[in-house]
Amino acid sequence: MSTPSQWPLPPQGVRLLTPAFLLEQLHRHPLTRDCYPTAMGYYPQARGHRMRRPRHDDNLLLYCVEGEGRLRVGDTRYPIGAGDLMVLPQGLAHSYTAGRSQPWTLYWVHFQGVSSRLFAEYMGYRDGRPVVRVGLAPALAAGFHSLLAVGKTGYSSRAFINAANQLRHLFTQFALEANRERASHPTGLNLEAIQTYMQDNIHQSLELDDLAAVAHLSKFHFSGRYKALTGYSPIKHFLHMKIEYACQLLDSSDLSVKAIAAEVGYADALYFSRLFRKTMGLSPRDYRSSVRK
Repeated sequence: MSTPSQWPLPPQGVRLLTPAFLLEQLHRHPLTRDCYPTAMGYYPQARGHRMRRPRHDDNLLLYCVEGEGRLRVGDTRYPIGAGDLMVLPQGLAHSYTAGRSQPWTLYWVHFQGVSSRLFAEYMGYRDGRPVVRVGLAPALAAGFHSLLAVGKTGYSSRAFINAANQLRHLFTQFALEANRERASHPTGLNLEAIQTYMQDNIHQSLELDDLAAVAHLSKFHFSGRYKALTGYSPIKHFLHMKIEYACQLLDSSDLSVKAIAAEVGYADALYFSRLFRKTMGLSPRDYRSSVRK
């Protein structure tokens, strides 16, 4: 295991190492072997904090919430500021240091598990791109505080199993915040405005031309950017919004399937039912029966 830095810990700081006997359990346990913490901590205003690892045995994530610093990977130097996430997979040699005048405040975690690389890539890591902009989100800091609470459990195995699964959730939260950050970037697509427009017109039939016009982009560029941010084409995502709303109506109202089809912009109830079944795996009537048992 790659050891954390020996930075002098202040009273407000936290540094926890998972004991060896728990590492063995977490490595084998079916609920944790995909991903589990080997060390974790919180370094406030970490003046003088620095580390160099020519050999890196763990996976490492560092989240800067205040101040600044620098990361070096290979011959590339990356300036780090509040809202930046550093993702350093196992085997990636690196060095980093806190800024002198405004040293960073960091949450960090070393982690292992058979799916570690998948989680790193899901958060946005790519070869040659170890820094992901996620912004400052209260949910992320809260997730770390919850994770660090495992340090007051007397090395309870159940507490560490819970912490490992909290870590998985934290990683997916980072991915979500990174996606939101990209969507709100001035040079990117205003995803929130587009999706608000979709929700406001959930009763209508919108074409790709309509949505591209709202984004002030050509159909080609709009569709590509939208799919890059959401994983779906704009029309596919609009369909999912319609089906999602239809599910709510099927559960909360006694409207007929034909009336619900009209509510989500389909004059042909049979066509709507086919789309519904393709998305949900069962017909609208069967869905209503399943949720009302």
